[in-house]
Amino acid sequence: MEIVRQSVNRSGVSPVTTLTAALVLCAVEMSFAARPLIIDDADPLAFNEFKIEGGAFYEKDIGCKHRDFPFSVAAGAFPNLEIGAGFGGQFEELTEIEEDSGKECINTKNGIGDLFLTAKWQFMDEATWWPRQAVVPTVKFPTADKDKGLGSGKTDYDLAWIASKSLGEKMGAHINVGYAFIGEPADEDAGDILHYGLALDYQLIDGASCATGPLQWVGEVFAEKELRSGTDNVFMFNTGLRWNPVDTLIMDAAAGTRLAGDAPDLIATAGLTWTFGFTKEESKIGTK
Repeated sequence: MEIVRQSVNRSGVSPVTTLTAALVLCAVEMSFAARPLIIDDADPLAFNEFKIEGGAFYEKDIGCKHRDFPFSVAAGAFPNLEIGAGFGGQFEELTEIEEDSGKECINTKNGIGDLFLTAKWQFMDEATWWPRQAVVPTVKFPTADKDKGLGSGKTDYDLAWIASKSLGEKMGAHINVGYAFIGEPADEDAGDILHYGLALDYQLIDGASCATGPLQWVGEVFAEKELRSGTDNVFMFNTGLRWNPVDTLIMDAAAGTRLAGDAPDLIATAGLTWTFGFTKEESKIGTK
């Protein structure tokens, strides 16, 4: 869940050094959200249950191609409380203009990502008239190389509120509202970030009717607002599938694009989630 990173200005191919809000990468670096979405659900792991997530993420924008390979682990440490940590690698190709010749050149850089620690506490169960609710604090430690432009070099903090509600037997809705406290580097102007969004999931095929396992459609609209500079809101759309071939494994894929604001032209992700432990539950998708 990278809160801050360098971006390419949409007005041209030259990269800028201004640090920008990057909610679009919230689930990229560490995939703490409900893969393959940016928006999370309010459901922590069960007590004594464990989860390993891995995947690949691709972002394409004017003059920039960015790839991330996130990896994270999480555990149900207590009833209704999940804790996790994540790490990963990142690779970037920037199209730059040489000042002397005016020719385009490709600048590549790669390295490790930032380290993230997070928790999810569900403090309210779902009832007839209200959703189940959780709070998710996250801390980003600056392990990525700032000199290469792969990170901000500062510690960031994020606090999110999540509400999830079942809409019948096959559909669910999830709302996120969060605030990111950005550690501002000395040479940059980076303000705090307000981020929010809505996700829906729908059970296309349940496990009882198909031997290959449940299949679920997921989609979301999410947004962010960088509060200091007065920049426009950024809105993006993302949609994909989750497939549960066996009880303990979920495979996912999704793609999305910008709806408004200075955001990537294309994002795409694919990955898997392996859940195991001392508790026995039903298939993970289509049971919330």
